[in-house]
Amino acid sequence: MELKKFVDFDQIDIAFKAKSDKALKKRHFIFSTMKWPWLVSVGTSLTKFSLSAGLPVKGLVKSTIFDIFCGGESLETCSDACNELEHYGIGAIFDYSVEGEKTETGFDATAEEVLRTIETASKSDVMKFAAFKITGVGAFDLLAKIHAGETLFTEESSAYDRIVKRVERICALASELDVTVLIDAEETWIQKPIDDITIDMMRKYNKEKAVIYYTFQMYCHAMLDNLQSLHKQAVSDGYILGAKLVRGAYMEKERERAEEMGYLDPIQPTKQSTDDDFNAACQYCIEHLNEIGLFAGSHNEESNYRLTLLMDEHNLQPDDQRVYFGQLYGMSDHISFNLAHGNYNVIKYVPYGPLKATIPYLIRRAAENTSVKGQSGRELTLVTKELKRRKS
Repeated sequence: MELKKFVDFDQIDIAFKAKSDKALKKRHFIFSTMKWPWLVSVGTSLTKFSLSAGLPVKGLVKSTIFDIFCGGESLETCSDACNELEHYGIGAIFDYSVEGEKTETGFDATAEEVLRTIETASKSDVMKFAAFKITGVGAFDLLAKIHAGETLFTEESSAYDRIVKRVERICALASELDVTVLIDAEETWIQKPIDDITIDMMRKYNKEKAVIYYTFQMYCHAMLDNLQSLHKQAVSDGYILGAKLVRGAYMEKERERAEEMGYLDPIQPTKQSTDDDFNAACQYCIEHLNEIGLFAGSHNEESNYRLTLLMDEHNLQPDDQRVYFGQLYGMSDHISFNLAHGNYNVIKYVPYGPLKATIPYLIRRAAENTSVKGQSGRELTLVTKELKRRKS
């Protein structure tokens, strides 16, 4: 497919129009640091140690990496980030990024917070979206046991029922308030119960349009077949498939576990294989758009170009309500803001939560920007160009 530039991601004046000189300089510093994997590794280790030891580094972390990648420490403090995005036609997904809850009280609290994000999203003038992880409302070990097909004790069965009820409350409120909910994919060895719950919610709430979205991690080599299979199942059962497409977030962990336990590595053999399947999945969704809602979560410029071309080839308007583009807050603004400038539907994931509790998320973002080929370098190049342009 020849790539025609319907959207020019090199329009840096549009990409960074929302950022002050001070904000751009801070971003320049952060991405300059992320060029060096050893520095990121040392920095994250020191941060984790300092916070666990109670050393006074919170202010430093909050004013640097947290400020770049998170909207705030509470839902209320995300208003500045949300208003900035909405001013440029970009929606915000408030993503409560507290991880590692292990108690029923903690799971209930997370569910209540997700419900608050849905209520807040329902008031948006741009796009109404929310997202959550099922491990935020239920125990990882319990999901792993169910995935493995092991028999549950009575209390474990009751705990699983509570997980389902929490998810049901979230999805029911989203449907009532016309908010779209993205249920994140997680590690493959807990995915079966996540699949079962998500599919059940889609079957119940996606009768007329995609309200609940299943996440396909395309770095898994079985995922393209899975997309096609779930689509056929959705058509048979009479509901719209919500398809959130991403490349994936747990590659190193997945490969290490597969090697350690001696089973087939679920991850694609090469990055190109992942890219090919991601693009093929986008095409499949566009070709079946009357039966699928598409959310393409990608920081890959070529994939975003291709999707705009596919939409044009199928005579779809940029703002067709069945197609959304998504990026993370603090990353790939040249993609997000230029797509929004072209009238495409764009959503930014805006993580929030107490600083200490969001450290796992921030560490993943730092690692991602270090490991994804060209990511931090591309960000740094664009910010540098914009700073030079403003001086000229």
